[in-house]
Amino acid sequence: MKRNLLIISALVFLTVGVRAQQPAASPAKPYKFVIKGGHVIDPKNNIDGIMDIAIKGGRPATPAMPAEPERPASNGVPARPARPAQEAVTRIDGTIALVAKNINPDLGVQVIDATGLYITPGFIDLHTHNFWGNDIGGINYSDGPYSIPPDGFTFRSGVTTVVDAGSSGWRNFETFKKQTIDLSLTRVLALLNINGAGMNGRSESNLDDMDAQKTAEMGKKYPDIIVGVKNAHFGGGGGNIPKAYLIPVERGVEAARQMGGVFMLDGRLDEEIFERFRPGDIYTHVYGRAIMDSAGNVKPFVLAARKKGIIFDIGFGGSSFGFNVATPAVKAGFFPNSISSDQHISSMNNAMKDMQNIMGLLMAMGMPFNDVIKAATWSPAQQIKRPDLGNLSVGSVADIAIFEIRNGKFGFWARDGYIDGTKRFSHEMTLRAGELVYNLNGRVKPINLPTIQRGGAANTSRPPSTTPAPRQ
Repeated sequence: MKRNLLIISALVFLTVGVRAQQPAASPAKPYKFVIKGGHVIDPKNNIDGIMDIAIKGGRPATPAMPAEPERPASNGVPARPARPAQEAVTRIDGTIALVAKNINPDLGVQVIDATGLYITPGFIDLHTHNFWGNDIGGINYSDGPYSIPPDGFTFRSGVTTVVDAGSSGWRNFETFKKQTIDLSLTRVLALLNINGAGMNGRSESNLDDMDAQKTAEMGKKYPDIIVGVKNAHFGGGGGNIPKAYLIPVERGVEAARQMGGVFMLDGRLDEEIFERFRPGDIYTHVYGRAIMDSAGNVKPFVLAARKKGIIFDIGFGGSSFGFNVATPAVKAGFFPNSISSDQHISSMNNAMKDMQNIMGLLMAMGMPFNDVIKAATWSPAQQIKRPDLGNLSVGSVADIAIFEIRNGKFGFWARDGYIDGTKRFSHEMTLRAGELVYNLNGRVKPINLPTIQRGGAANTSRPPSTTPAPRQ
């Protein structure tokens, strides 16, 4: 009897092991997913029409496992044979295999019915705060309660990549990486704060802790995660240093230059600041600052900055968007280069809510739909120098947003007003690295979703078609 139990247990173990090593799609079905009948919009590749998409399956990461000795049957628990040691398996992302007019659904292990829905690259939220933690001193986004864990708030609105905007600095970035970035299914990238302690609400004006060299060194250590440098909330100098507000900008730009990244500023709107910016550097909260003159025109130095190549980002936040600025700016044709949420614990329950709400608000204000999609996908990918993201090119990682545009009477509001709208985004599905991570109405057959492994399993920075990168 004991021998039979050992044989049965061994067979079960071998069967499970073989099943775990099987690819996501069998040779008879080369695609993990076929998405049928949706309206595909891919700004990079100028696709705008009804198309199908086939997705090639990847491989989940598995941790290394030590060898385990044989366990005899005991107290009704079956015996277990000895298990050899198992090496760690590196994740391979699922990728876009084909975008075409009519892909045979029988070629997919699962088929997603996207009839009547839009399909776009997964949204890239260029300004978020995700360094959640337990440091409760002050209004703290750095290892504190004002930031939020990303996975609970990204996929349900089509976001597959976030860029944490300066929550951590060079002193505590590795804590952020360990407790958030490495554990998230969402791709979490970061702008490193020029302040070494990040946005802790206590030392953001401490010029003594704004070290361009050490900030750059941390960026060079993690080039696949840290995409640049951020400065925010500076109120220092105390009047004792002439134009002290320029110092964090100069040090931030220098750190970004050394690491090959971008610089983002949440701060004073000033012509001298833009003189220190390089083309491609980012000014966030654009509709929360006085970019318009009293006659309703965009100020000349702001127009000159845009002509120079400076990026203007929304960063909606809790109170960083005003119709008093946005309405005349949009009327003048001054649309944002990128759409971002500035999502944190208070903004997500305020007027901002999420990326798709902001996108709907901009449509209500007159920004064309395709421009809105580009400002949430391909444009931010280019801004952070990640052309592997924000597109549906064959071979690119399969980060995909699937949603409906509802028609009706809707309202969008901000700290200083309200506007009516006739269209609103309603999110349906999200795929991250070829895995279906959000599915509202079950429009996939068969519904046998694979287990999504955590511990950074889906958080690989680049698609397998490029040189493999370390886990984010």
